[in-house]
Amino acid sequence: MRAIQWLCGLGLWLGAGCLAQAQTPLPPASPDSLRELSQERRPPALAPVVAPTDTLVRVGVCPGPRVRVGAILFVGNSRTRERTLRAELDFHEGDSLTVVDLPAHLEANRRRLYNLQLFHAVLVQASCGGTGELVILFSVQERWYILPTPIFSLAAPTFNAWLSRPDHWRRIDYGLHLTDTNFRGRAEQLTANLQLGFNRKYELFYEAPGFGRRRRVGVGFGISYYQSRNLDYNTQNDRPQGLAEAQDDAFPIQRFYVSGGLRLRHTVQLSSAFDISYHRESISDLIYSLNYDYLLGQQQRQYLEASLVTTNNQRNTFAYPLTGQFFQGSLTLRQFVGPNAAPAYVLARLRYARYLSLGHQFYYAVGLAAQTRLFADRLAYADSRSLGYDALVRGYDGYLIDGRSYGLVQQGVSWRAWAPPPLRIPFVNNPKVNTLPLAVYLNAFVDAGLAGGSVGRPTPPSNQLPGHLLASAGLGLHLVTYYDKVFRFELSRLLTGYPKYVFLLGAGFPI
Repeated sequence: MRAIQWLCGLGLWLGAGCLAQAQTPLPPASPDSLRELSQERRPPALAPVVAPTDTLVRVGVCPGPRVRVGAILFVGNSRTRERTLRAELDFHEGDSLTVVDLPAHLEANRRRLYNLQLFHAVLVQASCGGTGELVILFSVQERWYILPTPIFSLAAPTFNAWLSRPDHWRRIDYGLHLTDTNFRGRAEQLTANLQLGFNRKYELFYEAPGFGRRRRVGVGFGISYYQSRNLDYNTQNDRPQGLAEAQDDAFPIQRFYVSGGLRLRHTVQLSSAFDISYHRESISDLIYSLNYDYLLGQQQRQYLEASLVTTNNQRNTFAYPLTGQFFQGSLTLRQFVGPNAAPAYVLARLRYARYLSLGHQFYYAVGLAAQTRLFADRLAYADSRSLGYDALVRGYDGYLIDGRSYGLVQQGVSWRAWAPPPLRIPFVNNPKVNTLPLAVYLNAFVDAGLAGGSVGRPTPPSNQLPGHLLASAGLGLHLVTYYDKVFRFELSRLLTGYPKYVFLLGAGFPI
């Protein structure tokens, strides 16, 4: 039996009691606690039957090969609607479940609820009462859903890229990011951004993953207006080249878009999104004179985009996955409109990742990613970025490789070095914020990638990385803590192109 001690400690702190066998029908649990369902007799705790890998499931012994589900109860969801949780389960009252597979079956459903990313913890307890029917209790600890977060960030993709800029002290953004991750208690997300400083951003987004009892069809809307006082307008020596100084009297780039679409959702793990959006972009006279091909000879362009994204996320947790697999595929059609419109093109992307437990707190992850642009003979500089920024061979974060296509392979082995029970903050009484979860992983990785393909226009001869294999290896320290936050400290050795050591500060799981 494998169990994660700090998670169990959290479960005990939440007050989780065991559902026990009884000769009389069990009364319902109170809405604000996890007390035993029969407090008068106080039967002994059931011996837990634990499903594999990082689970919080306790199952009492049930007679026979199959058992009928008599009741499904939820405790702790003061804001989250029960209908939202029931829609994630693959069983309902009256269904018959196989007893031998019951622990693993309940664990799979527990992870679905946990990966809604609405709860600090989700526990499952099940017992066969005097009637012989299964009573299942899902107990949850809700998060704090309305999060006003001050914006104070570096106006660069990474710390290294920010530090390399001659005007880096001016490249600071500030403002307010406000989000409600459980709007109306239906797992809908409402987000507003008011960002000032070097980059100005005014945004409002709404995501409803699903409506109705089964939550299969949802919608998404967004509107964004962006201005920046500097712009990477070209690539020289395989590095993005921006203005020597930020412009005070003009914005080199301004972008506006509005989007809307449908969400087709089977579960939190399997979903598709179809969006249609309108975009308008404009560049200043200075950018136009420095790179005529930035927008293929135009200072302003407009286009419509239609995109379809399908995601199958079977990872054990979405924030820092250790087991499972992930697949995502997308197709995007960009149709330019207006006089002298550029040729339309299709962007195709694929991503696959696999996560394995090696035993003894060691975990292995491998990720594959590919992208290509189809049909257009010529691509604007703004549309020809391949490796760099989002798709990255770790260590090459200061470089930008232009091209029509890329392929990327990432591998890593993580060792859980330290995972204490969640730390209690003594002067805070709210259970949504007064425990500090923490896990520390040591990581070793090897990445490789290749980008290239003609973009239909001359490229600077100083760029040596397009069409050449990029490879790196390194070591990292990963911290996993509050609200799915992952912080990375990584030292990489570039093996090709520009051999050297690079230290990187980053966020999020890299594969």
